[in-house]
Amino acid sequence: MPQQHPRETVTAPDTARTRLAHRCRDLTEARWFALAVFAVILLNAALLGVETYPGLAARRHHGLHLAEHACLAVFTAEILLRLAAHADRPRDFLKDPWNLFDLAVVFCAFLPLVRENATVLRLLRLARVLRTARFLPQLRVVLVAVARSLPGTLSFLLVGTLLLYVYAMVGWVFFGHADPQHYGSIGRAVLTLFLLMTLDGIGDAVHAGLEVSRWSLLYYASYVLLASFVLVNVLIGVVLTSLDEAREMERDDPPAPPRVPAPAEDHRDLLERIGAARRALDDLERTLTAAPPGPAARPDLDRTFS
Repeated sequence: MPQQHPRETVTAPDTARTRLAHRCRDLTEARWFALAVFAVILLNAALLGVETYPGLAARRHHGLHLAEHACLAVFTAEILLRLAAHADRPRDFLKDPWNLFDLAVVFCAFLPLVRENATVLRLLRLARVLRTARFLPQLRVVLVAVARSLPGTLSFLLVGTLLLYVYAMVGWVFFGHADPQHYGSIGRAVLTLFLLMTLDGIGDAVHAGLEVSRWSLLYYASYVLLASFVLVNVLIGVVLTSLDEAREMERDDPPAPPRVPAPAEDHRDLLERIGAARRALDDLERTLTAAPPGPAARPDLDRTFS
């Protein structure tokens, strides 16, 4: 008796969670949705600017307060929709640093300690302006490049600080008595040389130094060569390298996993037909298995071999 195979259960691939994620994802990925959130971010920035005018802010205090609550409501609804769009894969939401930034900026506004502190609340509202990077890819690349250039920038600051300190000490030794306004102390000398790094006022500094000694020309020439040309170009090179790396990261960013469309009515009908066909095949197999076997030999063949 042939062994019967267990019937495979055909179930629809979607659940309530995936259907919700698909619908919210279609909404959050729509162009009009991105433009609307971007417009609200710009409105939030404009409201912050209006509040810097005390007279206008006092006259429109009630309207500004309502507009701020409206912006917060829009941002909250947006982040909830983005969370729902990742209902079928919540880990992907947490892997994106921009999602974590948006979540922190929006929901920190509901903390009691933040809402009671006007300064912290204003800074938090100002942080919402940075959310424009989500909708402007070039700005997002620049911000990533700045973040990646921080290690190189710290090295540049260390070398620049050492250079400023050495030249400030030399300037204090040679020009401290003749020009105490600029080189009277190590702090004044560092400030003077830091401003000279932009080559602003270098001519007046050279003329004042020549009145003290002709060797001051070598002092300023070497400082300008090292500080303004070498170090600044090194910093520019670090930033440009980080910018190229950020562009490569944006280009090589893996695409989002393909979405499985929700089954339509014809898909459900097809599944029902497949199930009905499987049941019919199982009934036919059971009927053939239960039928008694007939005579295996014919009479004429029996007479031949008798």
